Amino acid sequence: MSRVSKPYEIVERALELSTTDGLVVIADERSSANLRWAGNALTTNGVTRGRTLTVIATVDGAKGTASGVVSRSAVTADDLEPLVRAAEAAARGAGPAEDAQPLVSGVPSSPDFTDAPAETGSEVFAGFAPALGDAFARARSGGRELYGFANHELTSTYLGTSTGLRLRHDQPTGTLELNAKSPDRTRSAWAGRSTRDFKDIDPAALDAELAQRLRWAERRIDLPAGRYETLLPPTAVADLLIYQLWSSTARDAVEGRTVFSKPGGGTRLGETLAPLPLTLRSDPHAPGLESAPFVIAHSSGDSGSVFDNGLPVAPTDWVREGKLERLTTTRHTAALTGLPVAPAIDNLVLDGGGERSLEEMVAATTGRALLLTCLWYIREVDPATLLLTGLTRDGVYLVEDGEVIGEVNNFRFNESPVDLLSRASEAGRTEKTLPREWGDWFTRAAMPALRIPDFNMSSVSQGV
Repeated sequence: MSRVSKPYEIVERALELSTTDGLVVIADERSSANLRWAGNALTTNGVTRGRTLTVIATVDGAKGTASGVVSRSAVTADDLEPLVRAAEAAARGAGPAEDAQPLVSGVPSSPDFTDAPAETGSEVFAGFAPALGDAFARARSGGRELYGFANHELTSTYLGTSTGLRLRHDQPTGTLELNAKSPDRTRSAWAGRSTRDFKDIDPAALDAELAQRLRWAERRIDLPAGRYETLLPPTAVADLLIYQLWSSTARDAVEGRTVFSKPGGGTRLGETLAPLPLTLRSDPHAPGLESAPFVIAHSSGDSGSVFDNGLPVAPTDWVREGKLERLTTTRHTAALTGLPVAPAIDNLVLDGGGERSLEEMVAATTGRALLLTCLWYIREVDPATLLLTGLTRDGVYLVEDGEVIGEVNNFRFNESPVDLLSRASEAGRTEKTLPREWGDWFTRAAMPALRIPDFNMSSVSQGV
C-alpha cells in the first residue's frame, strides 16, 4: 500500500478499503497551545498535536441496517485496514440500529477538502502574553495574585462517506480563566472568556474587574438562605441554558419524560415560556461563534446520529419571542415524532432586546439584590421540571440601591432554567461569554445578564 499521511488521503484510503454497504470516515486533526500561571508568574506552556480517526461501517441486513463504530488515535497508514475491518466486524455483529437512515448524499464538497489541516501554536498568544505580563505587574503592585489558564485548540475535521460526501471544517476554540486572590487567600474572584484567536482578550480590563471584586469582598455580610432578587451574569445564564438545550430532545418530550412534555401527551411546542421577548437560538454562522455547518457525529445518542453525518444544519430558533419553537431531532427522531429535523448545533445565543450592561443593571437596582459571579457543580434533580441544583462560586455580592456594598456567603440554589425564563423581569445586553461549569464541553455562547426577582437560594454553602 502506498504511504498516506495527509488527512484527506487517510479518509480516501479508508473508504477504498471498505467491504460493507456504507462507510463514514471522520479524521480529526487537533493542535493546541496553552499557558498556565500562578502567583503572578507563568509556570508552564505547551503545544500538542494529535489525530483521531473514527470509522463508521453500516451493513444492510434482512432485519435492518446495523452500524459499527471504532475510533483510534495516532492513526498511521499501516493502522487503516485493521481499523476499517474492526468497524465492519462490529457492524456485522450488531443488531439493527434503531436510528438507521440512508447515509447523507448530495451535499457539495468543501473546496478545501484536500488542503493541509489548520494549526495553532504559541504564536496565537503573541499579543496576549505581553499584556498578561503587564497585568501581573499591576496585580503585584496592587497586592493581589493572579492564577489561571489559557488554552487554544484548532481542530480540522475531514468527513468522507461512501455516498460521496467530502466535507471539511476548521474549528478554533479558545478559553481563558483568570482568578485573582488576596495574599491571605481569604478573598477570591473569577473571570472567564471565550475566544477564537485571543485577539479580543484584554488582560488589563479583566484584572481591573477582578481587583474591583476583591475590594467589594473586603466587607463581609452573612445572609440566610431564601429567595432574593438576583442578577445572573452571562456566564451563569449560559450554564443554565446550555443544560436546558441538552435536555430539549423531541423524543424524550413526546414520550413524557421532560419539562417540555405536555401533560396528557405531546409536547409544549408553541407554548409561551417567557413573558419577555426572549429568543434562544443557534446559528453555525453566528459572528464570533462560528461552528460546523454540518452534522459531525462520532457516535449515536439522544441528540445525534452517526447516520446523519454531513447533514447540513441551519440557523434554528429553539425559543422565539418567548415561545417554545423547536426541540432537537435527528432524522430518525423527527420521523418518530412528526417534528421538523433540527440537529444540535455547537453554539447558543440568547437575545432579549436589552441594552444595559451588567454594570448598568446593578446601578439600576432599587432595594436589595444579589450579584453572582458564576455557578458550579450543577446537577439535575428532577427531569420533569428540569430542576437543577448547584453552588455559587468566587463571589456573591450584595447590591443596595444601585451600589455593591460587600460580599456575602455562598449558597446552594435550586432552580429550573425553564422556570427562570418565565420569571425573569429584565434581560441585559447580549455578549459573548464562557460557561464556568460546562466550559470543557461547550464554549460558544452569547448571553445577556438576567434579573430574577426571587431566585431560590435554598441553603447556605461554605464553598468559595
